[in-house]
Amino acid sequence: MSKREDRINNIISILKSSNGSSVKDLANELNVSEMTIRRDLKTLEEKNIIDNFYGAAVFNPREDNPVNKSDEFSYSISINSHKMEYQKNCIGKKAAEFVCENDVVVIDTGTTTEKLTQNIDNELSFTALVFSANNLIHLLGKPNAEIIVSGGKFHRDTGMFEPSIDMELVKNTRTNKLFLSAAGVHEKLGITCAYSYEILLKKEVINNSLEVFLLVDSSKFGNVASAFICELDYIDNIITDRGISDEWVEIINKMGINLIIAD
Repeated sequence: MSKREDRINNIISILKSSNGSSVKDLANELNVSEMTIRRDLKTLEEKNIIDNFYGAAVFNPREDNPVNKSDEFSYSISINSHKMEYQKNCIGKKAAEFVCENDVVVIDTGTTTEKLTQNIDNELSFTALVFSANNLIHLLGKPNAEIIVSGGKFHRDTGMFEPSIDMELVKNTRTNKLFLSAAGVHEKLGITCAYSYEILLKKEVINNSLEVFLLVDSSKFGNVASAFICELDYIDNIITDRGISDEWVEIINKMGINLIIAD
């Protein structure tokens, strides 16, 4: 195998594991010039192995990817629930502090938001709009919680109920707080998730909420998934763990987003 072939295979491995990377970061990691990386990325893009966005390259999970026929990208809520579990639990406990008496909240799908639902005070009176099976199950054990469920098609991979096309119930529900999840947080490419069927619902609840809390563990920063939710400046608060880099702390503070570090 030539040096170039070896380097290209390394690029693919990096992009698959990180969900996205910049030309500069790839050049630094592989100890080559940015021009060399750009040429490699162009080759990969022409072969449908990656998608090359402004400022970041992202592994292409679609069926037309020739290196991905037997290893198609997937997200499984059961598998992901065990990743960064300690950090997610810390984030969930901290987020639960922001659910107050008589609040009307939206709790997004995901394994981090599930930790929020688990940690809400059992005696608290509040209303929650949910569209995932795991969050619904946890809320059933809270006697003073009024539950609104979106209903619709059930997706086993994410545990999400996808509402009907018109989404009347979701459109007509106004909330004072949204607890949002994401697969990737990127300075230029914004907030992203794994599947396109998640987008419409997430955009709707963002528009219908007074305050948006993004709940993400530190591994999500710098990542890019395929489905775009919103720009980073739509977020009012970010709750994450102590693993967040100094670079990202600076980015978030410069944007005027309230950063909350969970212990």
